[in-house]
Amino acid sequence: MFRPLVLPLLALLLPTPLQAQTAPEVIDAQIAAFRAQDYVTAFGFASPTLRAIFQTPENFGRMVEQGYPMVLDPAEVRYLDHGARAGYEAQTVLIRDRDGAVFLLEYLFIGDGSTRRIAAVRILPETGAGV
Repeated sequence: MFRPLVLPLLALLLPTPLQAQTAPEVIDAQIAAFRAQDYVTAFGFASPTLRAIFQTPENFGRMVEQGYPMVLDPAEVRYLDHGARAGYEAQTVLIRDRDGAVFLLEYLFIGDGSTRRIAAVRILPETGAGV
C-alpha cells in the first residue's frame, strides 16, 4: 500500500545540481555544466544580481569564455581555503587548465544550503603561469 509512494518521495530527497549544499558542490556542478556546454544550468548557479547583469545564459556564457576560460574544462580542480570575506562565504580554488597553467580563483557566495549561489569570482594575482 505504501510502496508506490516510497520512490517518488525518495526522489524528492535526492539533490539536484541547484540543490547542492556546499561551496565545492556548487562549483563542481557549475563546472560540470560548463563542460557540457550547458550555459542554462551554469547560469542557474549565479546569484540573482549576476543573472540581472547578464540577463541570458548566452551572455553569461560569453563572459565566462572571455574572462574565465580556465573553468570551462579544467584539468584539475582543488579546493583550498574556505571562510568569510566582506560578508560573503569565500572559497579559494586552484584550477589547472588543459595547457598546464595554474590559476587561483576566489568564489564568493550568497545564501546557504539549497539557496547557495555564486555572487562573484575573481582571479587572484600572480596566477596563470605554467608549472
